[in-house]
Amino acid sequence: MRVNLGRFAMQRAAVLVRRGSCPRASGPWGRSHSSAAAEASAALKVRPERSPRDRILTLESMNPQVKAVEYAVRGPIVLKAGEIEMELQRGIKKPFTEVIRANIGDAHAMGQQPITFLRQVMALCTYPNLLNSPSFPEDAKKRARRILQACGGNSLGSYSASQGVNCIREDVAAFITRRDGVPADPDNIYLTTGASDGISTILKLLVSGGGKSRTGVMIPIPQYPLYSAVISELDAIQVNYYLDEDNCWALNVDELRRALRQAKDHCDPKVLCIINPGNPTGQVQSRKCIEDVIHFAWEEKLFLLADEVYQDNVYSPDCRFHSFKKVLYQMGPEYSSNVELASFHSTSKGYMGECGYRGGYMEVINLHPEIKGQLVKLLSVRLCPPVSGQAAMDIVVNPPVPGEESFEQFTREKESVLGNLAKKAKLTEDLFNQVPGIQCNPLQGAMYAFPRILIPAKAVEAAQSHKMAPDMFYCMKLLEETGICVVPGSGFGQREGTYHFRMTILPPVEKLKTVLHKVKDFHLKFLEKYS
Repeated sequence: MRVNLGRFAMQRAAVLVRRGSCPRASGPWGRSHSSAAAEASAALKVRPERSPRDRILTLESMNPQVKAVEYAVRGPIVLKAGEIEMELQRGIKKPFTEVIRANIGDAHAMGQQPITFLRQVMALCTYPNLLNSPSFPEDAKKRARRILQACGGNSLGSYSASQGVNCIREDVAAFITRRDGVPADPDNIYLTTGASDGISTILKLLVSGGGKSRTGVMIPIPQYPLYSAVISELDAIQVNYYLDEDNCWALNVDELRRALRQAKDHCDPKVLCIINPGNPTGQVQSRKCIEDVIHFAWEEKLFLLADEVYQDNVYSPDCRFHSFKKVLYQMGPEYSSNVELASFHSTSKGYMGECGYRGGYMEVINLHPEIKGQLVKLLSVRLCPPVSGQAAMDIVVNPPVPGEESFEQFTREKESVLGNLAKKAKLTEDLFNQVPGIQCNPLQGAMYAFPRILIPAKAVEAAQSHKMAPDMFYCMKLLEETGICVVPGSGFGQREGTYHFRMTILPPVEKLKTVLHKVKDFHLKFLEKYS
């Protein structure tokens, strides 16, 4: 074995130099360790420093579509909220004692208690030894056994089919049939990692072409930022249609026609996205409006995406949820056999609030048979959605029924959650509308207020000097002075010259009252300072 003795001596001497201990004894080549160390130290000093290797992945070399993605719900203001929380933990004094994260619809994080029956079934599925425990009701055990028997090795830890566990897809189809009064085919059901996964998957299939033939995707403004983010990631063309704020955020088909007509000059609009009930706007569409939208999609040959994750969250006594699937079938075979429709639901919202399980499903109808194969292929790349999330979705669509042991408690808990949300929706609307410079439409459904706020010209100038959108400047000041974290309307889209913010109504009633009064006091001071 060849040994580079000089290099070895230099490395050894360098170690001794760093240690600060070089004995005078002679080394094996007749030189003292100290002289060898001195030579090595000198050599190290004259050796030229190597410049660091250039990184392969930089902002300039990365995928430009990913760089274009923005997601306001977890954007800069939320990062700032995290910094402030860390400062509070270190004892840095603020004019408040906690950060209230009213930026996102995370029910359990805001103190909502889980539905007992759902958690019982999940506990049984996760730890099947509990099936022998007398502490769990038989209807929960029955559902857990059915789910486990459909899983490989009777375990949630096994992969499922890419489309999802078969018996859960059957339960989803049965739920849709009960809800709509029209048949649903389990083969059209795809279990997903939350609704977001299903939406992005369908859009991947739909986006194609280049130049003026690039796919255009029509989305409501204001919109949930998932849509603009996925459109950017796929390098599709975003086609905005504006909801009518002066008419309780209604969807007007004339506005759809305007947006479509203008978009045809630069892209090929193929997709129409609807959010009902609305996020962030909280409107619930009437049956007549849904009919008009379906007719428009049929007429213009558009693929419909119906985001219906808030279908349980309807609070106004004058409103009722109508699924696009039900209305489509009620309009007759000319529509129900031809309009391509993907509908989405989730465990994250409603009365469940089980965001962390990431459970969801989509029903896709009138899909070309060859495209169904392509969809399953695309889903198979990610193997399967989390099986625990699939199980949670099953409990949502297959809850206790009259005569079962858990029915009364389940109904009581569900009605309590939805009743409290209805009270908080009305409370939020009423208190905001008492504040000069804030205007809030009725919260017919969903989980958010999206009030319009007056921002004086001096505040707009101040925002520009900080290179911020005016409503971002407003929300950042609100966070820094009160600890309340909300999302600026510019993150959702809004008409030019108008300003909003989105705030969840999920905090407990007393905390929500505190939040609303703090926003009121802040807003009045803000107007006084910048008027």
